[in-house]
Amino acid sequence: MLGTTRRLELDRLLAPRPRRARHLILAMVGARLLDPRSKLATARGLDPETLTSTLGEVLGLGRADADDLYAAMDWLLPQQARIEQALARRHLTDGGLVLYDVTSTSFEGRTCPLARYGHSRDGRRDKRQIICGLLTNGEGCPVAVEVFAGNVGDPTTLPTQIQKLRARFGLARVVLVGDRGMLTEARLRADLQPIEGLDWLTALRAPAIQALVTSGAVQLSLFDQQDLAEITHPDYPGERLIVGQNPLLAQARARKRRELLEATERDLAAITAATQRARRPLRGQARIALQVGQVLGRRQVGKHFTLAITETSLRATRDEATIAREAARDGVYVLRTSVDAARLPTTEAVRRYKRLAQIERAFRSLKTVDLKVRPIHHRTADRVRAHVFLCLLAYYVEWHLRRTLAPMLFEDDDPAAGEARRRSVVAPAQRSPRAKAKALTKRTGEGAPVHSFPTLLADLATLTPTPLQQRAFELLGVSPRV
Repeated sequence: MLGTTRRLELDRLLAPRPRRARHLILAMVGARLLDPRSKLATARGLDPETLTSTLGEVLGLGRADADDLYAAMDWLLPQQARIEQALARRHLTDGGLVLYDVTSTSFEGRTCPLARYGHSRDGRRDKRQIICGLLTNGEGCPVAVEVFAGNVGDPTTLPTQIQKLRARFGLARVVLVGDRGMLTEARLRADLQPIEGLDWLTALRAPAIQALVTSGAVQLSLFDQQDLAEITHPDYPGERLIVGQNPLLAQARARKRRELLEATERDLAAITAATQRARRPLRGQARIALQVGQVLGRRQVGKHFTLAITETSLRATRDEATIAREAARDGVYVLRTSVDAARLPTTEAVRRYKRLAQIERAFRSLKTVDLKVRPIHHRTADRVRAHVFLCLLAYYVEWHLRRTLAPMLFEDDDPAAGEARRRSVVAPAQRSPRAKAKALTKRTGEGAPVHSFPTLLADLATLTPTPLQQRAFELLGVSPRV
């Protein structure tokens, strides 16, 4: 980890001085990557008397307690803008692609002003949360992160990111890629369109797609012969609309809708039965409606039911017309972009939009799989921001480690071969023959066991060295004696 950090010159990015603060930050980045725990537990692991890791010894930290780590975090936060600018110079290009998305993460405690109740992507509506906005390049390499209050809506985080890209990073031309919930119509009109050189790539929401289908602008019969087409429409002046149809996505959506409808019908039937039972039947239109609202809000399929509620009864039936209208556009999606076809051909636009999956992968690593940004116990807004930035730096190292060690991992280390086997950019991604062979045999091409990223780190934790460890250090281009 430290060898990779030095190869990436992350230690130089932090600042040459003060040396101890820099090494404490490197220690926390390493601990977050190798064994994510609280700052107190991390300090115990670095302490020579309770040593559980050689990290502190290799960095020459000596004694370090939790207060030392907090002081280093307080030093780091004012350096964030400078470090992000340096990362932007490395990984962003003028006129290139920038991916942006946000996620929420649950918060422990009530004193931090950033912790607010809001739309929880963790399914924890009982907890306060914060919002994290992540900027990456087109390959998913992290460049910058920002923390917002937990009740902030996704689109309202956009203006600060535009300011960051243009003013702080000095990019004259940018293609910003965001999902349909981020780059809304209002944000496009207010924040992006007035700025020269700022282009975008996003997708239309379901009601807008339905309006195009209803008006005849999108002919569903078109997909009998092809799965991708480009159109224009007067409601979207100066924009290109790219319409795609994915049969596998259509099947998945149809299956999900069927399951949601069946589950909702069962719950509504239980309410109907409660109104008809002999003992203490459910009575009152308001009480019945309240229970119905809870059921429909749970699965968001209320538009597909026709309801008749009285003081003593409930009758719920499927609205087959709305179900049929929605089913007709299953698997259909429409991308919208301000970039002309000469700079961004149709197939390339679809390919680039799909790269938003790289940010989803980053969020999984940050929140659950590897770095475990939560639980967050810090009480001040600045400490929370510093903690999240530490996690970003750890993910920056992890992102490069994963790419370098890909031949030893289950990850696809030959994505170009998989892309060549794909019949269409609309079709699901294909794994390369090499990746499929690794998954089938559980062996690399050299005959070594294939690892996941965490199990490979665990293997490298005990330097024997074995042939597998020697191969890992070969790929990384670092010496185990750092």
